Amino acid sequence: MNSKIGYLIAFAILLVLPFVVYPVFLMKLLCFALFASAFNLILGFGGLLSFGHAAFFGGAGYITGHALKVWGLPTELGILFGALTAGLLGLLIGMLAIRRQGIYFAMITLAMAQMVYFIFVSSDFTGGENGLQGVPRGYALGFIDLQNDLSMYYFVLAIFVAAFFIISRTVNSPFGQVLSAIRDNEDRATSLGYDVDRYKLLAFVLSATFAGLAGGTKTVVFQLASLTDSHWHMSGEVVLMTLLGGLGTIAGPSVGAAIIITLQNYLASGPLGAWVPVVLGVIFVVCVLAFRRGVVGELHAFIKKSF
Repeated sequence: MNSKIGYLIAFAILLVLPFVVYPVFLMKLLCFALFASAFNLILGFGGLLSFGHAAFFGGAGYITGHALKVWGLPTELGILFGALTAGLLGLLIGMLAIRRQGIYFAMITLAMAQMVYFIFVSSDFTGGENGLQGVPRGYALGFIDLQNDLSMYYFVLAIFVAAFFIISRTVNSPFGQVLSAIRDNEDRATSLGYDVDRYKLLAFVLSATFAGLAGGTKTVVFQLASLTDSHWHMSGEVVLMTLLGGLGTIAGPSVGAAIIITLQNYLASGPLGAWVPVVLGVIFVVCVLAFRRGVVGELHAFIKKSF
């Protein structure tokens, strides 16, 4: 009940926040919050460390941009098509990666993501190093003009809330409980008769799909799909967001994404602009050493001790 009240308060704040804070910054924050929540589905609840999620995030961005700019699809269908394409890519990569565990799983996902990155660099439809520019925002539901930043913000907020709800329900479903059991003790889950590889593959595909949804939405917001979103640095950033916010918590990755994006935004325009990666690295080290449960995890632990 307390968590539901917290979510309602957060939702109410998000409804009025664009009247106080620049909407485009908030939209970027929501896209990365969704990306981190999608990643947390496999790392926090499945115990699978992927270093290739940028392929789904950036890949869906390119597919969505191409679908809207060249094919002229409606905005909703373009984003959905990008997300489904990311899910299909996740299925292909997942079928290879889940055969291994630990560092081998991480290296396979990284290698496959780098292959996808090379394809994007070399392909004409992506614009190469210049990126895919001039992606139209279009209209939501055929009549809501998304060129207006405020309208676009509420469109992005609706996508985030819907995806966040689905991820939350997935984690708290019987499927999510089995996934957590596999994370904690895979051999025991196997002995109980669960098809471990099938559960891990489904979680990987779901995570890739939601990561693609975040990437496609970001492309529409900025009307640009670039190689930055597909680079392995982006895979590292989403790991940092998830760990900083709270691994294995529902709201943690969103909090972590908010902290990282806010720091990047305000530090980049200040005297520490060139030192942003160093600052983020220091934060990561401090988090791992002193706050291993992340911001939300530590907050939960403090509340339990106090009450």
